[in-house]
Amino acid sequence: MLPFDYARPQRLDEAVALLAAHENARVLAGGTDLTVGLRDGKIRPGIVVDIKRVIELAPAVAVDNGTVSVSATTPLSDVLLHDAVRKHFPALVEAASVVGSAQIRHRATLAGNVCNASPAADTAPVLVMHDAALTVQGPDGDREIAVVDFIQGNRRTDLGRGELVTRVRLPVPSRPYGAAFERMTRRRGVDLATINVSCMADKLGVTFVLGAVAPVPVVVRDDSGALSQGADPADRAAALDAVADRATPISDVRASAEYRRAMVGVLLRRALHRAQANLATQEER
Repeated sequence: MLPFDYARPQRLDEAVALLAAHENARVLAGGTDLTVGLRDGKIRPGIVVDIKRVIELAPAVAVDNGTVSVSATTPLSDVLLHDAVRKHFPALVEAASVVGSAQIRHRATLAGNVCNASPAADTAPVLVMHDAALTVQGPDGDREIAVVDFIQGNRRTDLGRGELVTRVRLPVPSRPYGAAFERMTRRRGVDLATINVSCMADKLGVTFVLGAVAPVPVVVRDDSGALSQGADPADRAAALDAVADRATPISDVRASAEYRRAMVGVLLRRALHRAQANLATQEER
C-alpha cells in the first residue's frame, strides 16, 4: 500500500471541496472495495476522503412522495431490513442479501456498490430494473442521474471531479408486479457473481436486467406477450433465447464466456418463473 493523505470532513460542502481540490481523490463510505484496492496497489489515490462523519449523509432510509431514498453511508444491512424496502423492493432485498458476508454487509453501502461499477455488482441490475436514480453533489450543485446512465463501463461512472453520490432514490412501483433476483457463483458462500439476473413481471410485460455478462447492466424489455404465462411454449422459448442473445460475456477466472452464455438461459427461466409466481400472489391480494 502506497502512502496517501486522509481527510474526514464533517459537512458535505467540505467533502466536495476536498474532492475538487485533488485530481486523484477517492471517497471512503463503507470501504469494502476501496481497502482491497489500496492493499493490492490497484488504487493509488492522492487523498482518501472519509464521508462517514458528514452530517448530511448520516445513515438513513426515508420514504417521501412515493420514493424510497437511501443515503450514501447507509450500510446494506440497514437497507435490506427496512420495512419499506422489503415491502416495495423484494428483489433488492434478495440481491443485497448475497453481497459478501454479513460482516461485509454491515460496512458496504448501496451507493458504494453502484459507484464501484463492477459488472458483477449484485444490486445494480435490480436498481436499473426499478428505474433508480442517484443524487450527485458537486462544485456546481446537485444533479440527478439514472443508475442505468451512471454506470458507463467496467469501473467507470459518470462522476466528475469533485462529485460524490449522496443518495440512491427508488420510485415506489405504481402497479402490482412480481420480481426476482437470481445469481450464480463458482461456489456457495462469499464470491462475486458469475452471472446475475433481475426480472420484473407486470400486466404490461416482462423486464430483464442481466449482470456480469457485459461491461454494463443489459436491459431487455418484452411487451409482446410471448413471455406471458399463457403463451405458446415455442414462442416463450424463442423470446427467452432472444433475451439470452443480448449477453456478451467474457472469459475470466470465474467462468468462460461459453459457460456464461449457457447459464444465462437457465437463470432467465428461473427468474421469470419466480417473478410471475410473485405477480400472481400480488394480484390475489
